[in-house]
Amino acid sequence: MKKVKGYMSSRSFMGERVPQHIQNQIIRNYCTQNNFYYMLSAVEYAMKNSFLILNQIIKANKEISGIGFYSIFQLPENDILRMLLLKKIIAKRIIILFCSEGFIVKNYKDIIRVNTIWLIKKKLKYSLTNFDYFKKNKTKN
Repeated sequence: MKKVKGYMSSRSFMGERVPQHIQNQIIRNYCTQNNFYYMLSAVEYAMKNSFLILNQIIKANKEISGIGFYSIFQLPENDILRMLLLKKIIAKRIIILFCSEGFIVKNYKDIIRVNTIWLIKKKLKYSLTNFDYFKKNKTKN
């Protein structure tokens, strides 16, 4: 059975704030349902753009087979930093579980999919919402 170390955020990510006990439950349940041995989660520092704890998990990889994230959006927003981090994890033969999205990263091909999801999410913040559309059209009439 593959050992998975949980990774949780103590700060908001992509405009969302999820309590740590909820993150922990989601990671634990995903591991149980997919036959992974769940090891307690490590919590990242609250400082913006801090990934010190994640890097410690990657360095201490001898005892784990995977890292269980609550969400794909806990990764760095910076495209280059995100790609470097994912490649570093894969190079060490560590799988990455994104539990909320139900997605497992095992190879470089999967990293491209992760980056595509990220790019779409980043562009969505510039899109017109239904509220904005109706508000704009109401003023025209």
